[in-house]
Amino acid sequence: MSDPRLAFLVVVVCSLCAMPSFAAESSYVYCDNGLRCFKAPCPSNSALDLATGAIIKGVSIDPSGLPQADKAITDLSDALYAGKIVVRGSIEHRTQIITGKKYNLPWLVATRIVRTAKDSERKHCSSR
Repeated sequence: MSDPRLAFLVVVVCSLCAMPSFAAESSYVYCDNGLRCFKAPCPSNSALDLATGAIIKGVSIDPSGLPQADKAITDLSDALYAGKIVVRGSIEHRTQIITGKKYNLPWLVATRIVRTAKDSERKHCSSR
């Protein structure tokens, strides 16, 4: 078991396990989709995963992980909520209690703004 290749492989695997997971990150177009409801949770926001084409309905966004310069962009306009920008991030499921009932809801945790969204990427924003 003193094979240097085996030792190297163990070090590489341990290093990969210690690294944060970036595989779940993707690029998304997040927006208000025009739907309204009278009872929570409400599916009035959606996000298009540009890598898979999947639309995540009823997702909320957590912009707290954005760099300060990106936060300034989202604070000054409705770009984040109108589907005008592409954000990098990942989808997490968080438990929330709404009117005394537990829900496991999707959240888009944004880590940076990538670029302006194309019109074709905003099609899931039905009210836009």
